[in-house]
Amino acid sequence: MGLGSAQANNTAAGGMRPFHQGLAERLVCQHDLLRSEFPGLDRIAVAIYDARTDLLKAFIHSSEGRNPFEHAMSRLADLKSLADLAHTGGARVINDLSVHKPSSMAHLRRLLQSGYLSSYTVPMFHKGSFQGFVFFNSMQRDYFTPEVARALRPTAEVIALTTVMELDAVRMIQAAVRTIRQISRARDEETHSHLERMARYTRLIAVRLAPRRGMSDEWVEFLCQFAPLHDVGKIGVPDHVLLKPGRLTPEEFEVMKGHVAKGTEIVDTMAETFGIAGAPYMRILHNVVAHHHEAMDGSGYPDGLAGDQVSLEGRIVAVADVFDALTSTRPYKRPWSVHEALAFLVEQAGRKFDPEVVEILRNSGAAIADIRRQFAEDGD
Repeated sequence: MGLGSAQANNTAAGGMRPFHQGLAERLVCQHDLLRSEFPGLDRIAVAIYDARTDLLKAFIHSSEGRNPFEHAMSRLADLKSLADLAHTGGARVINDLSVHKPSSMAHLRRLLQSGYLSSYTVPMFHKGSFQGFVFFNSMQRDYFTPEVARALRPTAEVIALTTVMELDAVRMIQAAVRTIRQISRARDEETHSHLERMARYTRLIAVRLAPRRGMSDEWVEFLCQFAPLHDVGKIGVPDHVLLKPGRLTPEEFEVMKGHVAKGTEIVDTMAETFGIAGAPYMRILHNVVAHHHEAMDGSGYPDGLAGDQVSLEGRIVAVADVFDALTSTRPYKRPWSVHEALAFLVEQAGRKFDPEVVEILRNSGAAIADIRRQFAEDGD
């Protein structure tokens, strides 16, 4: 599940507590406790739902065998049987997947290829709103008898509640940051469409990088959620610098650079105030804010970190943010073409930017085009 890799990466930079007690790790502990009573329970997983995009996304899991849906994402509308469960709120038991005929054969093949033969699915709701699913799987046929399903239902409810509470905390942080920016009237170049695009470029890179680095779906999700908050510290930059249409003087640029330290101070203070400083997702947010202007060769700011001293989160967000800034219209510049922007990133790979991150984006032309189509410039 990559928890060890996540810990190593997140402890290396940022100076915060070690990566621990994430939802995924808690699910593994819960699964271990259940095995004495349910020895045939080989997998527990949670997928979360984004109503804005109709996407059902793999989130956390504890799997005895291979995880069939690592970094998977699908439109709920394409998964008819699951969409029906989301609508009705009922649970579902399939006790022989080998003879099941679902709307998505690809999903069934993944389960069977990983050795799973039966399943029990419980939808998650919060305040009447559908949030996703809790999945139980066994490598035995006919495992989820009515008695077993009844006994596991309270566990499903606990997992759902824990997941929703964690996601609510993340939404609270996002809402607080958005409110701060609204009050500050800091608009600069960060339009709504820019933030939507850079969040999706972040996900695009993170999903493809995660298997190489042993990072979890939980990490991917939180990184995508927090990427648009990277410049929260700009609320502390004076308007005459922040809103200046032309090139900044060296003195003005020094003032602008202070937004990173201000942003880090804001999110760390929020974490302490809300009592969530030890939460793994707060470390992800800290790294996004603190490291998105650091460079691979040590020439970035504010700390002049180099190489692996720069968190993986910071390296990914830096590329996503710069790419979208270059390809967007600004009052002081024309938008670069995708080809021009990618050429610049490739030229600066190994100096300013992580070469592996740049290479992933460079090889994602179709996905980039889809994102740019879906989230065109505000007013276009």
